[in-house]
This record gives sequence, structure tokens and C-alpha cells, in this order.
Amino acid sequence: MKLNPIFLALALLMVSSCNTDEKNLTHQTTINLKFIHNWDEIEITSSNFNTLNYTNAYGNIVSIERLRYLISDIELTKNNGQIITMDGYSLVDLSNENTLLHMPIDLIETGTYINISFTFGFTNEKNIDGIYTDLNSKSWNVPSMLGGGYHYLQLDGRFLNGQNEEQGYNYHAIRAVDNPGDTPSFTQDTFFKVNLGTVNIEPDTDINIAMNIAEWFKNPNTWNLNEFNQMLMPNSEAQIMMYENGQNAFTLISND
Repeated sequence: MKLNPIFLALALLMVSSCNTDEKNLTHQTTINLKFIHNWDEIEITSSNFNTLNYTNAYGNIVSIERLRYLISDIELTKNNGQIITMDGYSLVDLSNENTLLHMPIDLIETGTYINISFTFGFTNEKNIDGIYTDLNSKSWNVPSMLGGGYHYLQLDGRFLNGQNEEQGYNYHAIRAVDNPGDTPSFTQDTFFKVNLGTVNIEPDTDINIAMNIAEWFKNPNTWNLNEFNQMLMPNSEAQIMMYENGQNAFTLISND
């Protein structure tokens, strides 16, 4: 049977079009952020709480009794510079295993991204006093005399002081504030963006992120708990030091 040349040309065009559509079809998936914790490569879970097993860079022997911190605004950067932002936040609590996995509901395209990042804490625009009911119920608020809003980090435990006696510490990060009271002022922003580097996103990708707790006491500020142990929230100098040390606390371990 002899085919009509016009019909044959149309058929080939349709096949070519279908193949092009298949090549251009993008696949979408969700991602899972898994948070793990260590002290200079020694794994830490809540089972390690309440023991004086760790030594910070200054030489203080310390324990950990609580570790909670806030992350928000996950971003993925494409090769062309386009940034995909996933709104939302998560309160990571080392004593609650369910919070160690953060699963944004956003669907994103599979492929390689040149950077994944998140905000440690809230940006000023989102750090609005009292509006997050789930955080309110976790006693995560900052007193109004310190500017209101929410904590970024709570790291609590005990250490051996200069008299070799156990003493409590409360390493709490918030927005740095001066002049606590009716008219607090803010020295500088102390939330920060954590850039983790390149990730390859496949269906249901797990992104493993490690916090090295020792870094909060190490770099660039060697932290002496005999000097900075409690009442750190109204201390803007201490808050800025925490902000500087936190830049080095998170690393991307792998993505599966």
C-alpha cells in the first residue's frame, strides 16, 4: 500500500512531538531533611544526656541536658541561579525523635542543585511575637522586654567550674538585644543562613545534616563557661559570639 506523503509527514511530526514532550517532562518529588548530632564526630543522642562526657575547646567539662533549635526557609538553588524557597519551619528537639526528620510538603523537580540552605532561627520579618501557636506551646517565646519573638537555640547542661563543682549553663540564642525593657534595641541580626552545598534530588531524597555541638563553643570564639554560662539572652556580646560560632556548626553529610 502506498502511503500518502502528506499523511506520512504528519505522522512523523506527531511521533517527534511526543518524544520531545517525554524528554521535556520534569519529575517532581519531596525531600526529607534528617538531622543528626555529634561532638567532634562522637555521635550524640538523648541517651547521652546528663553525663559530663564532653570537653569544650576552652577545657570545660560539660554535659548536655537539652538541645532544641529552629530552622526555617529551606532554599534550593538551580544551576541557572533560580532559587526555590520552601516556606515553613521546624523545631528540632534532640529528645524527640519525631522532630529529627523534617519533611517539607513542597514538590520540587528532581535533578542536581548547586546549593541547599536553610535559615537558622527566623528572619526578622517572620520572628513575630506570639503568632506561632505550636511554638508558644513549647515555651519557645522570648520575653517582650528582650524584643519578643522566638528563640533560635536552647542548649542546656552542666559543667565543672573553676572550683571543680557542677554548675548549670543555659546557652540560649535569640536576636541580639541592647537596652532590655520597654524600648529594647537590636545590635545586629543573629539569625543566619546555613549553606550546605550541592545536592542531587531524586524521588524521596534523604538529606543528612549534622550539627557538631562542639562548634558552638569553639570557632571563632573559644567559649569559657566560667565567664558565659547563664543570663546570656540579654547579653548582646554573647549573642553575637553565638552567631559567629554557629556559622560552622552544620555540615551536609550525604543525600540518598
